[in-house]
Amino acid sequence: MIWLVGNKGMLGSEVEKLLKEQGLTYWASDKEVDIGDYKALEKFAKDKKIKWIINCAGYTKVDKAEEEIDEAFRINKDGVRNIALFSSKRQIRLIHISTDYIFDGDKDDVRGYREDDKANPLSVYGKSKLAGEKEIQKILEEYFILRTAWLYGLNGHNFIFTMLRLFQKKEKLEVVDDQRGSPTYANDLAEVILKIIQSGSEKYGIYHFSNEGVTNWYKFARAIYSKAKKLDLLSNSKKVEIKAIKTEEYPAVAVRPKNSILSKDKIKKEFNLNIRDWKEAMDDFLSLLKIKEKKLQGKEIR
Repeated sequence: MIWLVGNKGMLGSEVEKLLKEQGLTYWASDKEVDIGDYKALEKFAKDKKIKWIINCAGYTKVDKAEEEIDEAFRINKDGVRNIALFSSKRQIRLIHISTDYIFDGDKDDVRGYREDDKANPLSVYGKSKLAGEKEIQKILEEYFILRTAWLYGLNGHNFIFTMLRLFQKKEKLEVVDDQRGSPTYANDLAEVILKIIQSGSEKYGIYHFSNEGVTNWYKFARAIYSKAKKLDLLSNSKKVEIKAIKTEEYPAVAVRPKNSILSKDKIKKEFNLNIRDWKEAMDDFLSLLKIKEKKLQGKEIR
């Protein structure tokens, strides 16, 4: 049996969709079970035979975390510690989701960060997520920590939805071009999570996952715009000018790593993965948005 923690979030909702599609038995919880309260975990899981926990829950408001330090650590450190303690007590295998923000982004290597590279988070969010990783490593000997980057999906706020909204409103946008990374479609990460579970893998440890290929936010924005125009996803017929700027020109509360590229060599080798390019994944996601838009329009006509 599987317990999906954080099923309403961007990744959690994709995991739950796959669990349903594949007919797997699971329990799901979101904010109604406060992971910061150990007793809440015990109460929810009472009498449930759980073999796996997938923890997709987390405090993810990167800029807000600079103000809400205690809350970020309560969820990303203390909550993760509670889940690890619960997993240890019940001998449950844990898959936990972490982030590229645990790195400072100073590594000058197009192959990206490896799992054993030194962590040096620059933001409160990154520090709280690293603290959660360390709690797991202190408590459990057998665990999976999956670090990802530039995540987007159907649920929640993400870069693609932000761009689509701004393309409708503005004729000119400024997007940073000196932060590199690999966009990750939440559905693709969800598939990897279920592959780990269904294989019954005991290849425990830390892994990196994102879609293949490297881009920057400016090029990512241009790619979104080009595909959205082709799919007629934008009602605004005016051409939008997208201008490249440097990080220093864009005001952000939290410091972002300039290099968010994650090496996938380990996860590809251990799980025999063939990871698709970020452009292909993005195209599929935008095409799915178009299908959903047509269905919505059909309902409105009826």
